[in-house]
Amino acid sequence: MQWGSVAEFLAMGGYGLYVWPSFGVAALCMGGEVIAVWRRHAAASESHDES
Repeated sequence: MQWGSVAEFLAMGGYGLYVWPSFGVAALCMGGEVIAVWRRHAAASESHDES
C-alpha cells in the first residue's frame, strides 16, 4: 500500500481511529510487562541476597 501524504498514512484508509489506539494499548501493555518483570527480578534478587 502506498500513501500520498502523512495524513493519509495516519488515516489508514479510514481505519486509523481503530489502528492507532490499538498500537498504543499494545505498547502500554508491553511496557507495563517490562516494568513488572524488572520489579519482580529486583525483588527476587533482594530476597535472595538476604538469605
